[in-house]
Amino acid sequence: MSVESIGSQKNLIKNYDANSWAKNTELNSKNLRLDSTDINLDELKSARSFTDMLVESMSKVNSLQTDANSAIEKLATGKTKNIHETMLAVEKADIAFKTMNQIRSKVIDAYKEVMRMQV
Repeated sequence: MSVESIGSQKNLIKNYDANSWAKNTELNSKNLRLDSTDINLDELKSARSFTDMLVESMSKVNSLQTDANSAIEKLATGKTKNIHETMLAVEKADIAFKTMNQIRSKVIDAYKEVMRMQV
């Protein structure tokens, strides 16, 4: 990885904020209709929503990416000489990003499948 690509990745990550993206895509719970015969509404209100889980996961991935970028910068500037910790941070960020990307693909596929259903 060259120094130029690290800087461009850093700028790219700064432009994308997981929390603001998730707030823009929140579901309006007033539009949802629930049949309360099988669902305890108190448990439903206290449970974590799918949107909250996605926001939290994306924030964790974003923080792992930030940690990896700072570890690379420290290694490149000579502030640290521990390449093992740097590689671990980079691999954690890579695995988390790939997992998030796979989940995104599955969610999009599920959405497309639901949209194909006839009512």
